[in-house]
Amino acid sequence: MALRLTVNGEQHSLDVEGDTPLLWVIRDELGLKGTKFGCGAGLCGACTVHLNGQPVRSCSTPVEMADGGQVETIEGLGSGGQLHALQEAWIKHGVPQCGYCQSGQIMSAAHLLANNPAPSRDDIVAAMTGNLCRCGTYSRIIAAVESVAGSSNGQEA
Repeated sequence: MALRLTVNGEQHSLDVEGDTPLLWVIRDELGLKGTKFGCGAGLCGACTVHLNGQPVRSCSTPVEMADGGQVETIEGLGSGGQLHALQEAWIKHGVPQCGYCQSGQIMSAAHLLANNPAPSRDDIVAAMTGNLCRCGTYSRIIAAVESVAGSSNGQEA
């Protein structure tokens, strides 16, 4: 099936089966390895990307749903070679341990801040609930998001 999608601002024409999970197209066809496979059932959030501005679980989203759409992965979150404020906050707060879930965590947090630049702690907890972290760094995740919340355009830590 011939598909067109824009990933991190770059247009791609692909010939893949429409039911192929978006995750495998991102990783295997486009070579973007930041988005991780976690559970394969859309339950853990490790594979979270933005599709047309909305967070989706790429492991359970057929690529045909992204046809003609805009996909943003962790690699496209920053701009001009600069880390996004959330990526900087993750480093500052020492969030990652194993790091496996972190791209999905950051993508969920980025969606929250894009839609609610000054979320309450309860808003942050609610937005991040669908992302699991086996290392248990939830308090650091919340602190990192709080440190970016309310900054201009979510671009400063």
